[in-house]
Amino acid sequence: MSKSDVLIIGSGINSLVCAGLLAKRGKKVLVLERDAVLGGCIRSEHLTVPGFLHDTMSTAHPLFVTSPGYAELKDVLHERGLAYGNNATPTGVLLPDGRSLVLHTSRDANVRAMNALATGDGDAYGNAMSFVEQNSPLIFALLGNELWSTQVGKTMAGRLWKQGAHETVAFFGPAMQSCRAWLETQFRSPVTKALLAPWVLHTGLGPESALSALMAKVVAFTLEAVGLPIVQGGNARTVDAFRAYIESRGGEFHSGADVEEILVEDGKARGVRLADGRVFEAKQVVANVTPTQLYGRLLRNGSAPEPLRRQAAEYRYGKGNMQIHLALSAPPQWPEAHLRDVIYLHLTDGLDGVSRAVNEAERGLLPAEGTICVAQPCAVDPSRAPAGQWVLWVQLPECPRHIKGDAAGEIAAPADGRWNIDVAERYADRIVARIARQAPGLESSILGRKVISPADLEAMNINLVGGDPYSGECSIDQYMFWRPLRGVKNHATAVKNLYQIGASTHPGPGLSGASGFHVANALARP
Repeated sequence: MSKSDVLIIGSGINSLVCAGLLAKRGKKVLVLERDAVLGGCIRSEHLTVPGFLHDTMSTAHPLFVTSPGYAELKDVLHERGLAYGNNATPTGVLLPDGRSLVLHTSRDANVRAMNALATGDGDAYGNAMSFVEQNSPLIFALLGNELWSTQVGKTMAGRLWKQGAHETVAFFGPAMQSCRAWLETQFRSPVTKALLAPWVLHTGLGPESALSALMAKVVAFTLEAVGLPIVQGGNARTVDAFRAYIESRGGEFHSGADVEEILVEDGKARGVRLADGRVFEAKQVVANVTPTQLYGRLLRNGSAPEPLRRQAAEYRYGKGNMQIHLALSAPPQWPEAHLRDVIYLHLTDGLDGVSRAVNEAERGLLPAEGTICVAQPCAVDPSRAPAGQWVLWVQLPECPRHIKGDAAGEIAAPADGRWNIDVAERYADRIVARIARQAPGLESSILGRKVISPADLEAMNINLVGGDPYSGECSIDQYMFWRPLRGVKNHATAVKNLYQIGASTHPGPGLSGASGFHVANALARP
């Protein structure tokens, strides 16, 4: 088999962006996917009943449409069928007592709505958005670029030159603040706090985590800017568009290709061996895998230094994630009709509720009242269901990876602590019943239901260890300069011609494709 310029292990968003950019720049690319379905966490399937299309794992694309990879590839992707649905109400919150608040793509509308709930809250929100705007060169340099780079160095030097050391260092105080500290000192309305607090869960953090205030602000800023774009016809259309373009440029995809070993010769990666014995050679190898996989399984025979193997063995994974997909005979009857147009609606009793559920999940308990994220793709893409009908994409971001008990005292923990069908279905019953209390008639409208537990997520994607959708805890010691490991820089590895990308690497999880973009740039240089 002829040698590729670049061989990419895994076919998630970072792999697709990397392959697309390299193909555009004339490189011969080969993408190997161990699963039968391409796309990593991007897939769409008829999970419940015929005629209803569900995004099996990930769904919205706010990070991708704001990424440099999208900016470079959007024309060729849209030419091959990628299209988005969107609206002006990306997210909202619904409390148990029926109070609600919607975040719009209009800054003025958000400030007015929050000030109406509590005088000064809207102004505090506006100030937070201004903080992001004023510091955007530094914030997005740190969150989006290779940290060990001249570009980030120049950004920091420019900041020091213009503002001095004291003002530059002062930025990191509020940047390191927890979401709870920000919300409790700046806002009075519990509804506004409840609107903003759940979004830290989508960054792999909790309300008490360092950096969670900054991440909540950046998320709100992004939602205002681009909303929550949903792929028309299902998220898998993203993979279809990438594949069509990459293959048109001579690239190849192989599914069902389980890489067993990265072949190393004289300290350089030269290709891979699959579990079925096939060997593929390449000038450069890019691995979209976790540190555990890379240093514990794929690199063998002493090809990685022992200190890195130890660091990889100590790499920690975060909370599990669970999903419930519902096919409905009619849209849900929320307390207020306009909530039907909200793309991501969180159901929670507020900041303390989010905090409590995070703590319970981290202690191995099924949360008594976990935060519920209800995505309504039909609000912007009616093709997902027959006319007049609906699908719900329900995400539960606070689940234990290993079950020790139930905070509500209703579901017995499995003897081995592992998720099984019975526990998953009973926990799903609890969640659906909570949603139904907010949307009367929901249960009678359910035509089909599919529950995907943390164990199911890991079975579908080896990088989602224990059902952690972020491929590693995002605590400060495993983030920024220390992601994936403190012993490596950027996306380089201990082996020449071998690079690591994916959610386990900087800038972390999310459908941005940023790590794939950076590695593609490095490999495309003469």
